[in-house]
Amino acid sequence: MQIIPRNHSLDALRGLAILLMVLSSSISFGILPAWMYHAQVPPPHHIFNPDLPGISWVDLVFPFFLFSMGAAFPLAMQKKAENQYILKVLASTVQRYFLLVSFAIFTVHARSGMMNSTPGLKEYLLSVCCFFVLFLIYSQGGSTSSKRLGWLWKISGLILALLFLSFYPFAKGFSFYTNDIIIIVLANMALFGSLVWFFTRKNPLLRIGILPFIMAIFLASKDLGSWNSYIFNWSPATWMYTFYFLKYLFIVLPATLAGEWLLAAKPEVKVQPQKSHGLFIAILCWALLLCNLVGLYNRWLVLNLMATLLLSGLILLLLKQVKEGVDKSLFTKFIHAGIYLLMLGLFFEAYEGGIKKDISTYSYYFVTAGLGFLILLSFIIFEKLGYFSSVLTYLSNTGKNPMIAYTAGNLLLIPLLKLSGAHVWLDNIGITAAGGFMRGIIFTGIVSLITVFCTKKNLFWKT
Repeated sequence: MQIIPRNHSLDALRGLAILLMVLSSSISFGILPAWMYHAQVPPPHHIFNPDLPGISWVDLVFPFFLFSMGAAFPLAMQKKAENQYILKVLASTVQRYFLLVSFAIFTVHARSGMMNSTPGLKEYLLSVCCFFVLFLIYSQGGSTSSKRLGWLWKISGLILALLFLSFYPFAKGFSFYTNDIIIIVLANMALFGSLVWFFTRKNPLLRIGILPFIMAIFLASKDLGSWNSYIFNWSPATWMYTFYFLKYLFIVLPATLAGEWLLAAKPEVKVQPQKSHGLFIAILCWALLLCNLVGLYNRWLVLNLMATLLLSGLILLLLKQVKEGVDKSLFTKFIHAGIYLLMLGLFFEAYEGGIKKDISTYSYYFVTAGLGFLILLSFIIFEKLGYFSSVLTYLSNTGKNPMIAYTAGNLLLIPLLKLSGAHVWLDNIGITAAGGFMRGIIFTGIVSLITVFCTKKNLFWKT
């Protein structure tokens, strides 16, 4: 059985996304420039305004994580698809879904602020204990000597988690609807995205062809008497599934192509791109990202479209200069897919009142998916050429352990800061705009150190 090695560039993209997610939630609210927050929730009061078009860097974090998830499906499931019975693959997929849903419910209730509106010593200590309960449930790796012992730890953790959720007197009571919506969406993408990939793994055109049908249900669901509306509104339990979540398949399913292209590339063939051409392509990929962030946020739509066309043309010209080989084939696929989706998103921009993360628009899905291809390509190029190797390694070590990175701040770091009194010092830093950003950098840096430590100790949380 062939062992498929991890792709460090993809891990680095996931690591970048999760750290920026932590950073965006830990910077001081209200005092930084508006582009430092979600475009639809501007300072100083951060009141949601669905009529405000545009995106900021914060609005790229979640789609980049979704993109890395979709790209990982072929790398993670190809071996299973070839060597396991279909029922076993389906069972593991459904199991992953329920473990993620459970994770979304437990981690929110485990926050000290959810236990008590004015948390104290008991709540902070219990929150830290819940963090270590998650190690029992989700840990893989380390020095576990047998699968039987591993299952014993998991069952013990599940029992402790159920006891906690069943008997702790939460400030607002226990509710399935009190969950982490980001993880719930990721759970749905893990379920439906991986199932679609599995059944279309030999027919990628059919996989992409599913997307217009999803779009049709969204558009026709506005007719309340139609069967489209029935499908759109039906749910066995809205706290864990609604058809509305499937909109993110417009990011996840195109990303599966990236994973397949990485899987098809032959790692044993060492064909290094010319340094100058490869480096300039990677830099221009980031220039496209910066151009669209600035242009779409400031609503310089015509100028942004023209600049995007110019930068895309330069990338295509440089691509022609790359010698034939494995690298050029891979680069070509990524560049064509990235530019196509980015341009498609810009052509959709005026639809639905302009590009927005919330309520998300088709322009948002296509623009972010296109940028996902291009930024992942830049990481691939940097890795091949040896640029920023220490940074990519650090991001990769974070990206290999996203569940720990996502949880360590709320369940471990914040309680420890409160118990030690260090939160006062950190909050005092965040009074000014520069300090408010530095507050987020310090918090995110500590979270990343915790995550990298666990990765190096072979302590992983997986579903």
